[in-house]
Amino acid sequence: MKKYMVFLFLGLFAMACETDVIDRIDEPSMEQGGYVRTVTPYPVTNATFSASKANMSGTKMEIVAEAVTPNQGALFASYDLSIAFVDATPANGTKTTTAVVLKSIAASAFAKDAKTGYPRATISVTGAEALAATKLALTDITAGDRFDITAVMKLTNGKSYTASNTGVNITGGAFYSSPFAYRLNVVN
Repeated sequence: MKKYMVFLFLGLFAMACETDVIDRIDEPSMEQGGYVRTVTPYPVTNATFSASKANMSGTKMEIVAEAVTPNQGALFASYDLSIAFVDATPANGTKTTTAVVLKSIAASAFAKDAKTGYPRATISVTGAEALAATKLALTDITAGDRFDITAVMKLTNGKSYTASNTGVNITGGAFYSSPFAYRLNVVN
């Protein structure tokens, strides 16, 4: 009799439970985003890139970048770079600048990678380009100073992504490797 009472109680309990039917997620109607993965060098740190003061036109920051959007990069419009100079050695005066436009790399400059299917391009910034963009002379910089390069990924739908509106998994994650910011250190 006790067994029947337990089964009766469990049956009533099961019938009293109600489950809501959950609709499937409509992925095509969800907002689409993107990021530009730094393929090489990996990982990118604050010490990865340097420009020699003695050879500003011959030294450069160079990355292989891959534009990633849910549709194999079809939403990608451009990767826009800005640059600012940070004078970390005030002995020669303080020449720190605000960010100015450096260059814009259009989606057309990227070519589809055979392995991943996403568009890739080699992006470089020479020391001479950094000086010209910030309107500095060679005498204004010293070893220990740096150029901070920030990036904006623009999509064809009008949206744009930077380090400030992207999550830490994208900017610092091992797989995504999309910092949207690069440091070009001045060395002798």
